[in-house]
Amino acid sequence: MPDHLCPFGLKSKWLLEREGYAVEDHHLTTRAETDAFMQKHGVKTTPQTFIGDERIGGYDDLRAFFGDRLKEADETSYRPVVAIFGTGFLMALAVMWMAGAALVSLATLTTFIAISMVLLGIQKLQDVESFSTMFLNYDLLARQWVPYGYIYPYAETLAGLLMLAGVLPWVSGPLAFFIGAIGAASVIKAVYVDRRELKCACVGGGSNVPLGFVSLTENIMMLLMGLWTISRLM
Repeated sequence: MPDHLCPFGLKSKWLLEREGYAVEDHHLTTRAETDAFMQKHGVKTTPQTFIGDERIGGYDDLRAFFGDRLKEADETSYRPVVAIFGTGFLMALAVMWMAGAALVSLATLTTFIAISMVLLGIQKLQDVESFSTMFLNYDLLARQWVPYGYIYPYAETLAGLLMLAGVLPWVSGPLAFFIGAIGAASVIKAVYVDRRELKCACVGGGSNVPLGFVSLTENIMMLLMGLWTISRLM
């Protein structure tokens, strides 16, 4: 409509056409038409898809009809982690390519870690309040000093940016080592000692990534990057 676009209507139409159906697209042009339609068919939302005389339902119902697996709201997903680390690795390769450096090298690895730290930091900075709440469930320092949960996203992002720029290594090295060491110890205690089943705050406060290997990897990467940066000062 001129003043309203229905994304689920467009998606439903596209999905039907993708599956080979000819689609009759019936627009509900007024609020009264929409209310009357929902009352007639006993539904609470539009659009509604009909194949022949059979009502399939809304967009999610249509996806299920065609066999698409729908993700549950609280379902575990590693997609954010794969996206972040995959993009970080490709960005590191792009930086090395632009610099005319060897793609397979220690510099590529350290650039990848620094970029990943920044990307992970951005995820946390989107909602620091939510992150800090989830972080308090397992981080040893944050449980003793709550402000650390608010500082952490900024510290991780700052350390990654300084490492990418190659400046102030006497700040970025100790900072990455400190937060990485505390984080690794916290994950080991919560997951492998206390055997707690928690969500990881590594990609932000709203994630469904389980606490464990991913978070431990993130922290070990920061710890080693911090050690490497400090070693170059000596």
